[in-house]
Amino acid sequence: MDLTHPLPLLNEAVAALKAPLTEEDRNQGWTDDLRREIQEEISLSRSALRRHGLATARYLRPRLEEWLDKEGVGPGRLRSLVSQVQGCLETAAGSA
Repeated sequence: MDLTHPLPLLNEAVAALKAPLTEEDRNQGWTDDLRREIQEEISLSRSALRRHGLATARYLRPRLEEWLDKEGVGPGRLRSLVSQVQGCLETAAGSA
């Protein structure tokens, strides 16, 4: 995966976060509200990148990991995907 072009990963994350939570996700600390809020935040970043280009990445300040820590979300498939999104946005910001 090319981390300097985050749109495919953001598309994957939005799709995964639109799907209903599994029992395993709930056991890791996810709630429907949190899932929707994180999905919306990633969607906003994706829209900004689509509309204004990769240079916009330097203005995005994703704090998704911090947010999940505060909410007490444990490791799992969604947490891993959100971590990848944050890392990818940070990498894109550094290369823009």
